Amino acid sequence: MTLAKPFLSDNAAAVHPKLWAAMQAADQPDNPYDGDRLSAELDARFTALFGRECAALWVATGTAANCLALATMCAPHGGVVCHREAHIEVDEGGAPGFFLHGAKLMLVDDGFGVEGAKLTPEGIAALIDPIRNDVHQVQPHAIAITQASEYGRAYSPAELAALGAFAKERRLGLHMDGARFANAAAFLGGSAQEAARAASGPVDSLAFGFIKNGGMGAEAVVLFDPEATQQVRYRRKRAGHLQCKGRYLAAQIIAMLEDDLWLANAAHANAAAQEVAAGCADRLLHPVEANELFVRLTAPEREALRAQDFAFYDWGAESARFVTAWNTRPEDAAALGKAIAAL
Repeated sequence: MTLAKPFLSDNAAAVHPKLWAAMQAADQPDNPYDGDRLSAELDARFTALFGRECAALWVATGTAANCLALATMCAPHGGVVCHREAHIEVDEGGAPGFFLHGAKLMLVDDGFGVEGAKLTPEGIAALIDPIRNDVHQVQPHAIAITQASEYGRAYSPAELAALGAFAKERRLGLHMDGARFANAAAFLGGSAQEAARAASGPVDSLAFGFIKNGGMGAEAVVLFDPEATQQVRYRRKRAGHLQCKGRYLAAQIIAMLEDDLWLANAAHANAAAQEVAAGCADRLLHPVEANELFVRLTAPEREALRAQDFAFYDWGAESARFVTAWNTRPEDAAALGKAIAAL
């Protein structure tokens, strides 16, 4: 089925032509697995982008990226602190428990400054401070945050710095699910290096998402802890994610990094979201800081929009989610904003 005016998900967007060209260029003999020339470039490219030493490993999915990174931080008897609406809790089919061999997700609710699925040190402390330090209770080992959050909210550099200081004080790992990292970086602004560094802060690991942003089938696990890198290499193989023709995944990632395509794509998606937001007024449930909009709409209003060929997901009984993408047509974004305003 072809979607006439697609706002279902950025996962549904087309692959950027530059990635097809990059994979075609990589279609020649090279060393298998991650021994190829392109895979060997990743560490240096991401180190230059973030301005601190790191290793970058390709995987095929964001779920794998999140779980492989978290497995280096959390023992099976420990816990990972995350928001109740976090993707690792709601939308990864129990994969964290599988990859982490039974480790628990410890869920933070709104309150203590927590809103829009963004964690705060105070919100985390309210959850973990009552835990007794004995073998009868699960102890927190790591914190997982999402940038941009599940409700399209971007963490500021100050917020990330506060979380980093808290994690360091409590001796907790800090992981970032960056499925829409590029959109948060574009919102924060600056050059590619400035935006990437502002959006990542002091995290220990990052699942750098490309698939939602014009990619096809490659995400990057970015590890800022050298001791974790070798562990992830072994875990990736054991989990079935060490592809024998890894150069095609590396080619996609490098194509996204070249000429800052990752940031340009995200900026286009964000601009389209703002175009839609202009017609939503007080219907918006959350500020629009990336490429997702959560809009208060009744069932008849949603059906009226679908009758105009707008495709989107219901979000509960009285709202809907709209997602723009790197290739959202400006005229479609403007039309959706006007259609919502006319309801």
